[in-house]
Amino acid sequence: MQQDVEQLVEEVALKLGRGLSLEDLDGVLLAYSSNQSHADRVRVNFLLSKKVPADVSAWQLSHGIATAVRPVVVPANDELGMLGRVCVPLLVRGFRVGYLWVQQDVEEQSATAILAQLPGVRNELDLLAGLLLESNTAESEFRRRREREFLAACEGESNALAAVAGWKEIQGKAPWQLVVVLDAGGGDGVGDPLAATLIHRSAALQSTIGVDSVLFSAGTETHAVMLFRETAGRAIHAQVLVHYQLELAKRAGRGVERLILGISEPLPVIRGLGPAYRQAKLAAQAATVDPRLGELVDSRAVGVYQLFDRLTAPGGWDDHGSVHFSTLEAADRNGELLPVLELLYDSDGSVQEVAKELHLHRSSIYNRLARIRQLIGVDPLSGGVRLELHAALKARRWAARPRI
Repeated sequence: MQQDVEQLVEEVALKLGRGLSLEDLDGVLLAYSSNQSHADRVRVNFLLSKKVPADVSAWQLSHGIATAVRPVVVPANDELGMLGRVCVPLLVRGFRVGYLWVQQDVEEQSATAILAQLPGVRNELDLLAGLLLESNTAESEFRRRREREFLAACEGESNALAAVAGWKEIQGKAPWQLVVVLDAGGGDGVGDPLAATLIHRSAALQSTIGVDSVLFSAGTETHAVMLFRETAGRAIHAQVLVHYQLELAKRAGRGVERLILGISEPLPVIRGLGPAYRQAKLAAQAATVDPRLGELVDSRAVGVYQLFDRLTAPGGWDDHGSVHFSTLEAADRNGELLPVLELLYDSDGSVQEVAKELHLHRSSIYNRLARIRQLIGVDPLSGGVRLELHAALKARRWAARPRI
């Protein structure tokens, strides 16, 4: 990848007949051209140190390069020993990935000639931006720092919440939704936590570029977290899910069979990130252990799992406290009774629907219900017993959730 970047920079330099340098968003040198009729002091020092000095960076930033989407003329600065140059922001579908610098010659009084040449290398610049997106964006120190801040805010850390509230890209865009993206296949087989985190960070970044409703994303060892603008529909969420699945498979080098998006309730203020994060994680965890919930799961739709999430502390509710459930679990060695019961509860007591889903005759369902009634001594469809057994069945699923 680096060789491709360097070769492309050389090709653009030859077409322009000028000296070029390529840097990432942190001002770190990525590549430079060998042809240069005259290199000013700033360029020489940059090539030697591989990092833009603070005073030069301040001069460049003062001309708006950090927010520009078109080439920016940065005038000469005699105090810095710097000739005039043009900064070409490199973007992919609006996402900034780096800067290409084109230095003026000593004799040139303006950057007009450079600006006139740039349209002729537009294709090469687009290709260069694409290569940078693949190679260095997710590893940018600026990006890493922002992701750490965002995740800390999701955990409710007050300083981080204050910092995120000040981000320009989220201001004026409330209400928001927090989304957790989780691989239900348990792709925790990546032994290196750092590698696993980078996989999720990169997949989240790549799958949301150009999606205006996604304001920010971050990755952890087990999942990704995204800040959406609140929307009533789920078409954009579905689009992100498909793209994330493809990106995750590409980066992890394995198939990704089932991906889940857990979606929080809308939050009108950023200080609500903590509770929203818990809601989104809960929705993703519940859908992992209960496939009937689907892949795009709102936290309010997970039912009794919301209660289990609040009762997992020491001394909390334990499904083994149900005598009826323990009796059935011990007797159901072949797994014929409890699945029927759970499906019956989930489908509002429709024997016909359960029989169809399990490919059984309705008489088989009635026989198994009779067997359950005989084992526990009460009707499993009666109010109190039904609530107890249904909760216990879901609690057993909840106990198998991924810890994220």
